[in-house]
Amino acid sequence: MENDIIKFLEKEKPLIDSIIKKYIPENLDKKALEQIFGKARYTYDIEALNKSLNEPIWDFLKRGGKRWRPALFFLITEALGGDLEKVKDFAMVIELAHNGSIMIDDIEDSGEMRRGKPCAHKMFGIDTALNAGNMMYFLPLLVFMKNKNRFDKKTMLRAYDVFSQEMINIHAGQAMDIYWHKGKVDNIRESQYLQMCAYKTGTLARMSARLATVLSGGTKEQEEKMGKMAETIGIAFQIQDDILSASSKKFQRCKGYGDDIKEGKRTLMVINALEKADKKDRKRLLEIINMHTNKKELVKEAIDILNKYDSINYAKEFARKLVTESWKDVDPILKDSEAKSKLKRFVDFLVERDI
Repeated sequence: MENDIIKFLEKEKPLIDSIIKKYIPENLDKKALEQIFGKARYTYDIEALNKSLNEPIWDFLKRGGKRWRPALFFLITEALGGDLEKVKDFAMVIELAHNGSIMIDDIEDSGEMRRGKPCAHKMFGIDTALNAGNMMYFLPLLVFMKNKNRFDKKTMLRAYDVFSQEMINIHAGQAMDIYWHKGKVDNIRESQYLQMCAYKTGTLARMSARLATVLSGGTKEQEEKMGKMAETIGIAFQIQDDILSASSKKFQRCKGYGDDIKEGKRTLMVINALEKADKKDRKRLLEIINMHTNKKELVKEAIDILNKYDSINYAKEFARKLVTESWKDVDPILKDSEAKSKLKRFVDFLVERDI
């Protein structure tokens, strides 16, 4: 199953990238600038806009990434019987918003490496990376503006509402995460963690599902249920990311062993271990997490505490249960088809993957 889904993601990636290039080419000339920004009243500095805006964006996009959120958009559109050719450009909305959020997240986390290279703010400067990251939040609006005549006004208004609400929500998730990894709170409830994930990681998956449903002519009920399912797999994806960071040798090569410990993240594993641990281990785990340390022996000590209380396995089973339960809601509203079967395999892959 994993190989099939990986092949599917690899197959869809060139299409997703070609859609992005349609709206923001790798090299900005006068024509491209006018398509994006409109005619200049005076004169564009083409070199400045390429070096300070386009280059950081495309450097980041070319580093890789799974592109699973736009792929989810395609799968849900297909499963609902939507017109993929008509709606496909909207797949770039989720991917650009996602990459913009990562670029800014790296600044907020004082990150060093991302996808095998120094973070954008390390390469281009904080000011440039902030501006480029914010640009990736707003570039998706070009898709709405340039495709509005292909859909009726009611559909476009619903789609705008989806994009607007989810872009608001993602900042609430990030705010909670930032506050927690600064060590402001020791006792975080599991339900609070899940809400943070629902907004930080789940919101873009939910946007993908809701947009696919709206643009495919789906009902409000379908939009709500598909959105909840996608939000859930977004949460499960985040939990699996955290698990891999703490346990997978394969994952260490692309992200870095124990990154979440180094950044002081309150993951589900950490929350669970803090609840179970004796007084000594609890105090020590909090000490290490609040250090934001790069020392391998301290990171290993923290992960050993997570393993001591079986918190990594707890998180794994928790994620599996979330996904299983979420599928039960959408199963009845989707007609049996190859597209539905592929969607189910895709959902399972996101929580079982080891990459």
